[in-house]
Amino acid sequence: MKLETALSKRLGLRYPLVAAPMFLISNKEMLVACAEAGILGCMPSLNARTPEQFRADLAWVRARTDKPIGINLTLGLTPKERVDADLTACLEHDVPVILTSYGNPTDIVKRAHEKGRLVFHDVITLQHGRKAVGAGVDAIIAVGAGAGGHAGRISPFVLIPWLAEELKVPIIAAGCISDGRQVVASLSLGAQLCYLGTRFIASEECGASPEYKQLVVASGPEDVVYTDAVSGIHANFLKATVPENFSADRSPEGAKRWKDIWSAGQGVGLVHAVKSISVIVEDLAREAHDTLAALA
Repeated sequence: MKLETALSKRLGLRYPLVAAPMFLISNKEMLVACAEAGILGCMPSLNARTPEQFRADLAWVRARTDKPIGINLTLGLTPKERVDADLTACLEHDVPVILTSYGNPTDIVKRAHEKGRLVFHDVITLQHGRKAVGAGVDAIIAVGAGAGGHAGRISPFVLIPWLAEELKVPIIAAGCISDGRQVVASLSLGAQLCYLGTRFIASEECGASPEYKQLVVASGPEDVVYTDAVSGIHANFLKATVPENFSADRSPEGAKRWKDIWSAGQGVGLVHAVKSISVIVEDLAREAHDTLAALA
């Protein structure tokens, strides 16, 4: 049995896997490595400090691969001028997938569809999913309980099939996917793609510090805390990096503190080593095929 879905084939991916865009640590090197490994690598545009640097990063990527990549635009947390500039850069540099979050994607969808690009949107509830579908998005990223970063409270075992039934658009599974068994489980629940963040923190190409990567490897699910103390929105972080009596501060000065507070999902329990992205992808594919063979 091939490890593919209608959406992975549409995107031209070798495997139905996405390296999720992670604030501060996803980088242009990951985009290229993922693309060449046959999966969709993604990065927040804001990981480039300025629109000019972002445009330069895209040019650097496109000089090294012509395969699909994805860029995340954080709508409600980013000035409109920066969103507009970054979207324009994406459209000019042949970015086929725009991932939106924290806001209304209607305008993004309109501009992206005019150029034949796809838009995927993050949701944690059915209400938000319906709004995104109404805006015309091409797929919904279902962020379930236990996902790294800002995550919902609904188990992926329910969220994925529930949103698939209710929304009638492709669903991308996000939350606690770290090995091939979970990839197969997610696809069996109706997901078209699997969204992995935590697993790719422990990659050689990731921009996380060596200490961050090693803490991911050393941690288990019980070392992850779900709290709104960091950003004012509930999210999952490595407990050891969240200071006691920490209070949310979303000002520019407060945001600087996030560099020392490391996000990760409960999938840390199944991450055992730092490896290159190409090796991680092949591990995931092998584990998935082994799981399918065992079920047969």
